[in-house]
Amino acid sequence: MSALEGMRVLDMTQYEAGTACTQALAWLGADVVKIERPGFGDPGRGLLVGGDHSAYFLYWNANKRSVALDLEKPEGRALLLRMLPRYDVFVENFGPGVLEKLGLDYEAMRAVQPAIIHARIKGFGTGGPYAGYKCYDMVAQAAAGAFSVTGEADGPPMCPGPTMADSGTGVQAALAITAAYVQRMRTGEGQQIEIAMQEAMTFYMRTRVANGSEWGTAAVPRSGNGAGPMLNLYPCAPGGPNDYVYLVVATPRMWEQLCAALGRPELSCDPRFQGWIVRHENGAALYDEIATFTRAHTKHEAMRILAEAGVPCSAVLDTRDLFQDPQLRARGFVKQVQHEVLGEVPILGSPFRLSKSDVELRAAPVLGRHTDEVLRADLGLSEADLRQLHASGVIATKEG
Repeated sequence: MSALEGMRVLDMTQYEAGTACTQALAWLGADVVKIERPGFGDPGRGLLVGGDHSAYFLYWNANKRSVALDLEKPEGRALLLRMLPRYDVFVENFGPGVLEKLGLDYEAMRAVQPAIIHARIKGFGTGGPYAGYKCYDMVAQAAAGAFSVTGEADGPPMCPGPTMADSGTGVQAALAITAAYVQRMRTGEGQQIEIAMQEAMTFYMRTRVANGSEWGTAAVPRSGNGAGPMLNLYPCAPGGPNDYVYLVVATPRMWEQLCAALGRPELSCDPRFQGWIVRHENGAALYDEIATFTRAHTKHEAMRILAEAGVPCSAVLDTRDLFQDPQLRARGFVKQVQHEVLGEVPILGSPFRLSKSDVELRAAPVLGRHTDEVLRADLGLSEADLRQLHASGVIATKEG
């Protein structure tokens, strides 16, 4: 039995912030039915590669079912509202005003399903001077301050690599939905949830804000890859673009362990490096001492030697390394899933590990794969009904 077994979710999300939310719920066992436009689907399906089966789409839409339903047609909208009473949650992350134009706002949905949990993800929320602005991940990261603290101290702000504003917002929305679901179990009442990407992104900024902003009166400076030799990036053999190890030496005990691992125990007594402040003042000399060691080893060798000595560190794994990493493989995190068009493909799994809940990872669906199946089960439509809806273009399906 899965943790969220019994929760049913109508998913009208696209790209990443919304799809990350509904995938998190699906990973935990919710039945997620993704509503997509016939012939086009979620625009993330073709992102960067064209076609309908991008890796991007597969990574954010596992364990879902796809229904191709044209909501611009009155019959399509009517079908959605007929489906709604059979669902607990509705999620959308369209631009400002899109759902309202379709007549599918919270009030319209609550009229047919009073207990619905209606979740909307917007770039800046639905109030305030930015409410009408469109937003993507990088825009939200810039608006939340993430660019300002990323990059070299004497360089320009930089775009962070991970898409935290999208996927991070989605996971926060999934948490809020789960909380509302638990509350509804006590009260019987649904509610509306709004998550603004700008606000959600500040959750990942709190430590940087706390350490240097003087309660919002100063701008936290950029510090590149570290703050002195004890928190920094070190080059490794053979000198490739990602041949580095990152280490954090946070305590006196770790400092002694680092010196021992370097084969230089005498450094722990060197007056140039006595105490955190002095080590920082002589940072260039200490960096060279550590880098002499790391350059003589591959990043994986350096990580093993340092970590086994008790020093917190990691090789800088690139996106190819992730699929071969012995830790992730030993824990079964790298999965092989069977996609009906692409065949067997590797994918990174769910980080949720619950001892009493197990959900098998399934590949993202092709567009409209489950249209007829869902409409039969939810609305009891006959084959004649389905043929008529297909003929009028209201629905579409992918036949096996």
